[in-house]
Amino acid sequence: MLKIYLKTGGLSKLIKYDLRTIRKTLKDRVLFEGLQYIRPFGGRKILYIWEAIQKDIAKPQTQVFIPMANGGMAHG
Repeated sequence: MLKIYLKTGGLSKLIKYDLRTIRKTLKDRVLFEGLQYIRPFGGRKILYIWEAIQKDIAKPQTQVFIPMANGGMAHG
């Protein structure tokens, strides 16, 4: 199976997120090394694995409820 690897700019165009958002917010919080991106040959360059991102982007988010001291719930 042929995989599609994207640089940050290519991923930005496909998912309509700013380059800085991908680098600072999504990478290592939502996108993880070895799952959605790789560093070829142990270098600094990052290549995003498009098939893995497509699969994960379509997953529904689970709602988190945090109990509060007053008996209410915070929606996290």
